[in-house]
This record gives sequence, structure tokens and C-alpha cells, in this order.
Amino acid sequence: MDQRAIDLLTRHPLVDGHNDLPWALRRLAGPDPADAVAGTDLTAGLPQLQTDLPRLRAGRVGVQFWSVYVPCSFEGADAVTAVLEQVELVHRLTERYPSDLGAATTADDAEAAFAAGQVASLMGAEGGHCIGDSLGVLRSLRRLGVRYLTLTHNLNTAWADSATDEPVHGGLTDFGRAVVREMNRIGMVVDLSHVAATTMRDALATTTAPVLFTHSSCRAVTDHPRNVPDDVLGALAANGGVCMVTFVPRFVSAAAVEWDAQLQDAMAAAGLDHRDLRARDRFAADWDGPASPVATLDDVVAHVEHAREVAGIDHIGIGGDFDGTRELPVGLEDVSRYPALFAALLERGWSEDDCAKLAGRNALRVLRAVDDVSTA
Repeated sequence: MDQRAIDLLTRHPLVDGHNDLPWALRRLAGPDPADAVAGTDLTAGLPQLQTDLPRLRAGRVGVQFWSVYVPCSFEGADAVTAVLEQVELVHRLTERYPSDLGAATTADDAEAAFAAGQVASLMGAEGGHCIGDSLGVLRSLRRLGVRYLTLTHNLNTAWADSATDEPVHGGLTDFGRAVVREMNRIGMVVDLSHVAATTMRDALATTTAPVLFTHSSCRAVTDHPRNVPDDVLGALAANGGVCMVTFVPRFVSAAAVEWDAQLQDAMAAAGLDHRDLRARDRFAADWDGPASPVATLDDVVAHVEHAREVAGIDHIGIGGDFDGTRELPVGLEDVSRYPALFAALLERGWSEDDCAKLAGRNALRVLRAVDDVSTA
């Protein structure tokens, strides 16, 4: 491992935009947050997952946005209940591992936890359906410490189109724009991962604060609807926002996109919905189709460098999506592997200052700017 990368991430906090460990723990031990936290030991290592404390330390992760994710199969009050359970789970994690995980809600909190040798722990809610079409629930999540809301997940909400569903709204509805404005007011970051390109553009036209794409890559490099088109990447400079490049193979590898299309066709023939992630994983495990192509660290580097070229060095970051995907690129198999990415960038001639911006400086700037816009 390149010692320069280790030294860089020791001095400058790596801010990862999205990690699904909370849902992975729920799947292991059940929906009660007390059981999910008590039923596992993050200090001992969890080889069945992609995240644990020893590997977070080895990966030099300094600031982690834990996803308080709710699948689209949860609707209405059930979705609200589930997101509150996920928030409680993250609070319990920081309470159980106080020497390793430092609860944070602001950039200052995050930097203080990093300086104290902890992994600063923030929360982001994935899937706008979890607010139950209620601005009151949105405000409550912010009061509980949730710092971003991903406007959709894999399906449309009643007020925003998703990247992976059939469009019905043409972007944001009037209520969707009201959600964005309220997020600006209360200091919640607008996360545009998972949303349709029309929703991205509507949100950028509505927001008065910088946005994040917490786990998205570049559509010009890999033509997948979950990725960000160049015109939207180019608009981030004026907005002040950041695209945090993700590692999911079917978002970074053209071969994986082609394979995924075949998988979706096979699922459709079997009467299954490919947008149901659990059904997708089960089907893929037993499918007798071609083997899934292997993505690599170099594929991720191509997306990082394209995002830098189009959006600018001040508007890129990293959002690995660990424990939110079954497979990962060779060289980036779990959270311990972040230094390998930065070693590759340094080898390609990236300056340490540019690497520090990618690692976390840009994302922390967005968090501060969102707080500056807030009037709550």
C-alpha cells in the first residue's frame, strides 16, 4: 500500500457519503435496533459484511454518512416507522462504540471526532417515501440528526421521479419543490442520487443550497440511469454541490450494465421486479445466465477523473455504497480498501491537495454551506 495515501488520509478526513451497514445489521438480527446492535460485535470483524470497525480503521475512514435506508416495499406509516428504527440503530451504534464512533451532525462535529481518533458518524435517509408525504416527518428526522434525504430510491414517490422507474411527474411536483425548499430551510442536504435526470434538474432549479449526489457515478462513462449526466455535473459549480462517485459495478462498468440488462430481462420473464433489491439478489444467486462481469478499481478511477473534468475538482467526492451492493470492484472489496484508490490517483499525478478535496474537504464544505442557508 502506498504510504503517501495512508499519510494523506491520516491528515485529511475521508468522508464517505453512503454506507448501508445499518440495514445489513437489521437483516442479520431483525428490526428491533436493540437486537441489531447487541447481536453483532463490530470490533471483532464481520466477514459476512463489507464494513466493521477494524476495516474502517484500516481504510482510514474519517467521516461516515450511515444510510438510514428504507426499502420501497415499506409504504406510508410502515416506512416512517422503519426509518425511525434505523435512526435509533445508528444512535445505539455510537453509544455502544464510543471510542470508535463519534456522533456528529455538523462539519465542526465531524472534524472534532476525526481529531479525537473516532469515525465521525452522521446519518442520511435514503428514499423520500420514508417521510410519508409529510413535511412534519421531514422536520422530525432533521431534529433527530438526519443530515440528508435522498429524494427517491428505486421507485417514484408521489412527488418525485426515480431514475429506475417509469416517469410520471416529469421531475418534481409542486409538493416535491416544497420538500426541497423546506430542506433548505431546516438545513437538510438534498441528495440527488437515485433520482431521474428531470428530478435532478428541477431540484437544482429550486434549491438555494448546494446538493450532494451521495453515491452516483458518471453517465457519460457508464450509461446507466443511476449515473449523473454531464449537463448536471457541469451545473454543480454554480450550485456549489458535490458528486460523490460510487463503486457499484453496474454503475461503473459498461460490461456490468449489459449483464444487468440481461438479468432484468430474465427477472421480467419470471414475473419478478428487478427494482426489488432482495428479490434481485436472490434471483442473481441462482440464475443460470452468464457470470457477472468483474469491475475494477480502474473503472472507478475513470469515473472520478471524468467527474473532475466536467464538474471541477471542488465538486467531487466518494460514496462507496458498501453493504448496499452484493459485489464490488476488484481492489475495492470492502471499506479497508480506500487507500488503494487514493494511491492510484497519486500515482496518476493527482496532487495531495486535490486528493484531500476529493476525500472529504468538498463534502464538508457542502455541509457547512447548507447550514449557512438554513433559517431554522
